Amino acid sequence: MTKAEVIAEISQKTGIEKADVLMTVEAFFKVVKDSMTEGNNIYVRGFGSFVNKKRARKVARNISKNTSLIIEEHYIPSFKPSKTFVAKIKNSKKVKATAAKA
Repeated sequence: MTKAEVIAEISQKTGIEKADVLMTVEAFFKVVKDSMTEGNNIYVRGFGSFVNKKRARKVARNISKNTSLIIEEHYIPSFKPSKTFVAKIKNSKKVKATAAKA
């Protein structure tokens, strides 16, 4: 599902115009990005957490040149779904049917 499809569905279910839904969704993403850039994590009860994960300093190899590279300690954005969200997906009949087809 694309962002445009999500916006269309929210608009249909709530009766709010697509332009207003688009502004709200864009504002949400901006708040998430800006907060995480500042080092803050975001917790949405019943949905999940947007957190910055720390990656340790490590030595990597460039196998084509047979050299070592040092990758410094850094942070990456991550999403961790809540237990209720995970349980809902596990018990979804549509997800199980889609997985069985593949």
